[in-house]
Amino acid sequence: MTAESLESTITAWLATQQDAMLRVLEAMVNTDGGSYDKAGVDAVGEIVKRFMADQGIPTEVVPRENYGDCIKARVEGGDALSSGNMKRSIVLMGHRDTVFPKGEPTRRPFRIEDGIAYGPGVADMKAGLVMNMFVLAAFRKFGGAPGPLLGLFTGDEEIGSPEGREVIEGTAREARVVFNSEPGRPNGGVVTGRKGGVFSVFDIEGKASHSGGNFEAGISAIGELAQKIVAIHALTDLQRGITLNVGLVSGGQSVNTVAPWAQGQIDFRYREPADRDEIMGKIHDIIARSYVPGTKATLTIRGEFLPLTQSPSAAKLFEMYVDSAKESGLSVSAEFSGGCADSGFTAAVGAPTICAVGPVGGKAHSPEEYLEVGSMVPRAQAMARAILRLDRAGL
Repeated sequence: MTAESLESTITAWLATQQDAMLRVLEAMVNTDGGSYDKAGVDAVGEIVKRFMADQGIPTEVVPRENYGDCIKARVEGGDALSSGNMKRSIVLMGHRDTVFPKGEPTRRPFRIEDGIAYGPGVADMKAGLVMNMFVLAAFRKFGGAPGPLLGLFTGDEEIGSPEGREVIEGTAREARVVFNSEPGRPNGGVVTGRKGGVFSVFDIEGKASHSGGNFEAGISAIGELAQKIVAIHALTDLQRGITLNVGLVSGGQSVNTVAPWAQGQIDFRYREPADRDEIMGKIHDIIARSYVPGTKATLTIRGEFLPLTQSPSAAKLFEMYVDSAKESGLSVSAEFSGGCADSGFTAAVGAPTICAVGPVGGKAHSPEEYLEVGSMVPRAQAMARAILRLDRAGL
């Protein structure tokens, strides 16, 4: 079969799979899978494994202790005599976890109205997982992949991949290219750059006292919290793409008690890798300083993403993807996102990476999250064409 006829065969088969894609998507969306619900995220993983078994695609489970297991699905491809880059895996990546609380699928089950699908995680990013699954199935069915295909399905991206990161980075070090199927942008664009992010919490210790009868004996942790928030927010530099947000605060014992404890949680975003250490150093200085004498504070990093930066090879991958998408009637632009994703980890270890190649959707992390049903097949076809054209693009 010629390259052109193989491409036509695979894309024609994908064109017949929309209803099947939607059935799998409905099952996924209606399965609980918040990041802290390991059993739920693994239940979504069972849907992945059953689908792969039905297609004759072997899977490997990489167990994780606290969060969803990582699942690898492999479809062989390439010339047995090829070597070097042609032996490296073409990675199709996505995460199974969502941001929603337990029971959300029961409250808002999957539904389709006027060509738009709704439900928790429908776009971010269960539709992308389904797309990856069907692209893998197409190459398993018809062959012709220019190298081994590896589907990576992780379980804790929404909280910074604390247990998934090592698997992602290990996979990416052996990758030829990485397609991360986060939702396509509402205008159909894909993401070639993302901010990095550090998510941390600081705890402050003060001293309790009666705020009326013994005020002077107290040391207010909340007073210290307020001073630290002002100093942390002052690190924001919009021209450099640096933002600091203390988005959650708590503390105190009662209204008539000088606060013995307080806590703040920090969201820090940045563009350039060098900015990370500079700003984190300044945050540590703020935490170490006692604005209210007698207070003590500690800082703990709870999660972190690296920025997605575009290498020359990644730029070539984007250009080739744009050409591949045109043949499915898609007009694709490059976008920069302030949001973080696992694609930053793959890019940081040197794998040419393109992100947000999944079906088009929007309003993620909200009750209004939606998916454009009609984008599922064209985006799957674009990915399949891009995979088939890697050799031609010199990737």
